[in-house]
Amino acid sequence: MQITKLESNKFKTNLSALFITIPLKEDECTKNALLTSVLRRGTETYKTQEEISKKLEELYGAGFNCGVDKTGEYYILKFYLETLENTYTLSGENILQEGINLLLDIVFNHEAFNKEYVRQEKENLKKLIESRKDNKALYAKERCIEYMFEGDPYATYKFGNVEDLEKINEINLFEYYKNLLENCRIDLYIIGNNINDVQIPDIKSKNIIQENIKHISPETVKIIKEKQEVTQGKLIVGLNVECENKAAVSMYNAILGGGANSKLFQNVREKASLAYSAGSNYIRRKNAILIRTGIEIENYDKAVAIIEEQLNDMKSGRISDEEFDSAKQLLISSIELIEESKEDKITFYFDQNLFEENLSVDEYKKMIESVTKEQVIEAANKIKEDTIYFLTNNK
Repeated sequence: MQITKLESNKFKTNLSALFITIPLKEDECTKNALLTSVLRRGTETYKTQEEISKKLEELYGAGFNCGVDKTGEYYILKFYLETLENTYTLSGENILQEGINLLLDIVFNHEAFNKEYVRQEKENLKKLIESRKDNKALYAKERCIEYMFEGDPYATYKFGNVEDLEKINEINLFEYYKNLLENCRIDLYIIGNNINDVQIPDIKSKNIIQENIKHISPETVKIIKEKQEVTQGKLIVGLNVECENKAAVSMYNAILGGGANSKLFQNVREKASLAYSAGSNYIRRKNAILIRTGIEIENYDKAVAIIEEQLNDMKSGRISDEEFDSAKQLLISSIELIEESKEDKITFYFDQNLFEENLSVDEYKKMIESVTKEQVIEAANKIKEDTIYFLTNNK
């Protein structure tokens, strides 16, 4: 297990985060999503969730949470435990050490899985998977990713699917869990004050290195229209990034759709009044940008035309000083905020270590500060329209 300690006196609580990293595989996402929920239900030491909750209360109301994510070619199981900083305890208890012990117990101390717990968590996960259509904006974004990365494991919904869920029981899930622990990468991050004296057992893990799957854009842009009972259309445009200068691409994305001064917000939403919302986000580890808009159904053609106009303007260098400076300040401000959040800081350094870039927050900030308009224009000419997805109504 790789252990990273981030000393900071900014906070009154310490945060311990344990990440289990494995290769992203389509047929394993459902098991992974279910696994985190089952692990938190009870351990060999704390048999029930109630016993775990009682222990958390004894630790001055410590907080535990877990979840899953995918980044690049990796799938991550995440476990967090937040404890009061030791100097604020009544009798000088080592709450951080006890919290880490509990965190490790939840993740690793299991000799079998409870049949009823697995059944209940399967029901919960089924409801979660089936409810994905309820948030139309998020659903449309995920569907665009599925079409854009078709054939790539990244296209898989991170919570899996109901068909795979039905095949899982407490026996084959536990076997999968044991095999996973033998073939995964394990990272423990601790952030806070006075964190250097904690005792952490030696837990074996593997250094997993996944080759990035290069995405090739189709010769013609994919256009997908999906019909549902919606009152507002959700238009997502997937862009394939073939530029290696990630700082320049970050600036490109900020200029395109990063805030209220971005091209998409100003031209699609404000001037043309075609969208209720308009923005974009950069999927850094898959070299993709997703443009997201919520529009009236009948405005589809106009919205696509204006979006493409913004892309062409950036290729031609039509970027004002105000757009450039505003985007840079937006990015710098967001980078500075990383230091203000324990979870964001851990997430930043874990991502840097996983992908072997090893930049500090300050170094990343300086990299953004040094980006020129010419570099952004060069990046713009290495970015292609890939997929247009439109969630429309049945009329």
